[in-house]
Amino acid sequence: MGKSLYIAEKPSVAQEFAKALKMNGRRGDGYLESEEAVVTWCVGHLVTMSYPEVYDPSLKRWSLETLPFIPGEFKYEVIPAVAKQFRIVSGLLNRKDVERIYVCTDSGREGEYIYRLVEQQANVKGKERRRVWIDSQTEEEILRGIREAKELKEYDNLSASAYLRAKEDYLMGINFSRLLTLKYGSSIANYLKLDRSVISVGRVMTCVLGMVVRREREIREFVETPFYRVVSKNGEPGETFEGEWRAVKGSRWFESFDLYKENGFKERKKAEELLAYLSDQPP
Repeated sequence: MGKSLYIAEKPSVAQEFAKALKMNGRRGDGYLESEEAVVTWCVGHLVTMSYPEVYDPSLKRWSLETLPFIPGEFKYEVIPAVAKQFRIVSGLLNRKDVERIYVCTDSGREGEYIYRLVEQQANVKGKERRRVWIDSQTEEEILRGIREAKELKEYDNLSASAYLRAKEDYLMGINFSRLLTLKYGSSIANYLKLDRSVISVGRVMTCVLGMVVRREREIREFVETPFYRVVSKNGEPGETFEGEWRAVKGSRWFESFDLYKENGFKERKKAEELLAYLSDQPP
């Protein structure tokens, strides 16, 4: 009888699967193996999309004449830094004694994409493939996920979505990074007194940069605003503590326009009115 191969997204997750499966086999280079099963792992992405110069060496030189770059068929390659683990995983996926593959990458679009790229690059054929979809890494959840694993084809739409997003990110990054650099890179480099400047554009990168810029503007445009707190010292002599008034929900001042924040007033006289009100209250 053939073996089952479990492929996780990270080494730590693979260890949890091995524990849940009660594996007492040997540890290989980049995998664990027992009589019935093999557990291996990616280290995040093992495969990535190729740069334009792989399609055509002349595209290594950035030029407006070659934009937009939209390949008819996208090319992929193994990431050099993790090539060793890819070879290990690829070899296991294609081992003759491996009959069933359990895809145990993270339950989501990115996890699906990580495995599909590896399978595509490894040219896996003729294997039964099942998808383990779990919400945590407890032993009970892992065993449930394995027991209820569906055929991988049930997740083909998720895979197609992942490929589409990756292609969109790739085309946006490649084309707009080159376009904006060619148009404005020299001006920015001159302004910053640099030899050259590259403008990097990306779906995640651009959003995060926008957040950083907005926050920097808030800091630079900050204007000190005085406000008035009401504090008190409480307790016995030598054992006092400081208390601070706050406008909590249910208070007559809760969300009042007189407040600067929940613990202070815009005007001194409003804070003094509060003190007068508090002094009139019974102890």
